[in-house]
Amino acid sequence: MNKKILFLHGFYASGQCVPAEALRQSFLGRAEVLTPDLPLHPNEVISLIRELIDREKPDLLVGNSCGSFYAQMLAPVAGIPALLGNPHFQMTAFLRQRIGEHQYKSPRKDGKQHFTIDEALVEEFAELEAIQFRSAPVALGPSEHCCHPYGKDCIWGLFGEQDTLAHFEPLFLQHYVHSYHFPGNHTPTAEEVRAWYVPLAEKMLMQYPLPEDRVKP
Repeated sequence: MNKKILFLHGFYASGQCVPAEALRQSFLGRAEVLTPDLPLHPNEVISLIRELIDREKPDLLVGNSCGSFYAQMLAPVAGIPALLGNPHFQMTAFLRQRIGEHQYKSPRKDGKQHFTIDEALVEEFAELEAIQFRSAPVALGPSEHCCHPYGKDCIWGLFGEQDTLAHFEPLFLQHYVHSYHFPGNHTPTAEEVRAWYVPLAEKMLMQYPLPEDRVKP
């Protein structure tokens, strides 16, 4: 078992959410699925993901919602394929409607279950959102670009036909070519992860093997 998948959860979720657990169980004995709790603030998330990529050298990124927002930017920078589940490319609009106190929908390892959405957080997302398809944030390096030829082929989208939160397949197809549907909502159930996410992840692991210069010892 030498394959690794890094799963990036949605904004209200954690590394212990249903999709993360289903993905981990589905690949048990075949691949290691890393499911970290992502920080609230986007620049901290970017730093954490880069640290994990450098240390763990995952073969594939799998995201859901806001996690796909991050995966879309980081995958081509790191030279890793990515499966974007219901990507949310306009987090600022999502957050502005939810200013105030909130609670995560699944347990977090640090025990902190409450968080605050404020205008400062919205602006942090706005900075990334403005350049997400054009160039990487400064934290990734000024010369690194998110949307380049590698990413166009190696970033796949998976869209729930009953999703009422994110409707970004047309925007996705302006930049990428591989788009798939599943008959579900914004957050997939465990059964939907097994039926749709896992087969596509398996296909991507076979189709885009780790480059020789990144082979793990």
